[in-house]
Amino acid sequence: MNVGVLGIGNVLLRDEGAGVRAIEELESRYIFPDDVELLDGGTAGIELLQYIQEKDLLIIIDAMRNGQAPGTVYRLEDEEVPAAFMTSISPHQLGISDLLAKATLIDALPERLLLYGIEPKDLTTGIGLSAEVELGLGQVILEVVALLEKNGLKPMVLERSASSPRGFWFRNASAVDEENNPSSANSSSFCLSMTAGQTLKEKESMA
Repeated sequence: MNVGVLGIGNVLLRDEGAGVRAIEELESRYIFPDDVELLDGGTAGIELLQYIQEKDLLIIIDAMRNGQAPGTVYRLEDEEVPAAFMTSISPHQLGISDLLAKATLIDALPERLLLYGIEPKDLTTGIGLSAEVELGLGQVILEVVALLEKNGLKPMVLERSASSPRGFWFRNASAVDEENNPSSANSSSFCLSMTAGQTLKEKESMA
């Protein structure tokens, strides 16, 4: 099975960049089999066609507004995915909608589509995710890894030291938040102290 994991969004609009941040997190935690390709799609659209057209399964991760509590995770499949991008509101909605439409026209749409959407909280200008979306993103990462394992594509967990617990973006965003708002340090500590392979429930039980 040839699988693509595509994270999309605008990282300059905080939670709008959840899909891109998910790709960064996956890359910082795991080494994936050759049959799995991770792609930071940013706000691109039709330009991504060459990356998706030979995939058996395409997993898309994106911020998705559906009126639920921030951090809520949505899981849509197959024909539900193009419909979601035709109705959602985001800076890249038209690009991905055009991409999927073009792929359908030339019979290049992956056999299976899966969309993980995360309800955003903060879409103002800035870097870093809200605490609620961080939790949702953690759930998505665990579900994507479980799905890959179920299909015989188990990723290898990377060893990480306590001094480098997460990716570049998160460390820098946390440093800025703590400098501007010292009270935010506690809310960020959950993610900063989470180790590779540790589940969210395990970490919560230790809090």
